[in-house]
Amino acid sequence: MAAVNPGFWAGKRVLLTGHTGFKGGWAAIWLSRLGAKVTGLALAPDQRPSLYELAHVGARTNSRLCDLRRPDEVAAALEGAAFDLVLHMAAQPIVRTSIEDPIATFDTNVMGTAHLLQTLRRQTSLQAVLVITSDKVYANAETGRAFAEGDNLGGKDPYSASKAAAEIVVQSYAKSFFPSVPVGTARGGNVIGGGDFSRDRLVADIVRAVQAGEAVTLRHPEATRPWQHVLDCLAGYFRHIEALATDAATPRSLNFGPRPGGPEVTVGELATLGVAALGGQPWRHEPDPVSLEAQALAIDASLAKRAIGFESRLDAPQAVALTMDWYRRQAAGEDALALCEAQIADYEGRS
Repeated sequence: MAAVNPGFWAGKRVLLTGHTGFKGGWAAIWLSRLGAKVTGLALAPDQRPSLYELAHVGARTNSRLCDLRRPDEVAAALEGAAFDLVLHMAAQPIVRTSIEDPIATFDTNVMGTAHLLQTLRRQTSLQAVLVITSDKVYANAETGRAFAEGDNLGGKDPYSASKAAAEIVVQSYAKSFFPSVPVGTARGGNVIGGGDFSRDRLVADIVRAVQAGEAVTLRHPEATRPWQHVLDCLAGYFRHIEALATDAATPRSLNFGPRPGGPEVTVGELATLGVAALGGQPWRHEPDPVSLEAQALAIDASLAKRAIGFESRLDAPQAVALTMDWYRRQAAGEDALALCEAQIADYEGRS
């Protein structure tokens, strides 16, 4: 499998949006380790604790806090800065939050993306732009079939629809305003890893329940998801933008998820692994009859292997084990940044 290329990233000026979030925090740490000069653009962290604060991510980036929903703020935050690469990860990422506040979700995920791309039109040194969307951008008829990049976009909940709409915004801007800069989208699976403390995220809910001496409650234990460790997902993103910048034949949109042909893992099965790793109580089921969340979701990541030589290295049990080890050791007093860097080093050493 093609590995992330440190030589490509060394000295690159990278704009990373969403660096105050879970996945963005890991990205900032890894990019800094690779020698990139990272400018972070995002809102302040909206969770306590946060990986951003625990791992001192702000000290590893030129951190600029602003609201992507406000175009004047975005323009002011980037005034005078020049970038080689842009990795746009900032988003409202929670399905249930999108149902509670759909307008803010569309504003962030659709218009926030448009505002960023509009501002990037002023950049003269861009080599590539990669916008992160989601595995949920596809029109899901719940057949269980794995979605490929050419399938129809859709979304029955506001989060999924907002990410599908962002895909169309990106295509429009790419064709209209970036004729010589490759602009792509990456559709990642359900990401797990240490340092996620978000509301309504399975792993974070498990950790909170175990620490409180309670049983985690699951709405849909039978649901299936394309589970992926955060380092597998980020490695795919990094390889994609490397390829966009160096090979004109690189597909503009790619799926990143578990290895093709691997076993499906249900929410209940993942929760069982997580609870066992932390020594917690067995989970319990509390059905949500009005939920809009998909029961079956799978993505076909074979194009990424064929086009850019990328394939995930970790299966679901390995991803859970790494994730829970991070939380267990961090709760015992180990440094969050050191834990992240150790797991990145271990991942880089895998073949």
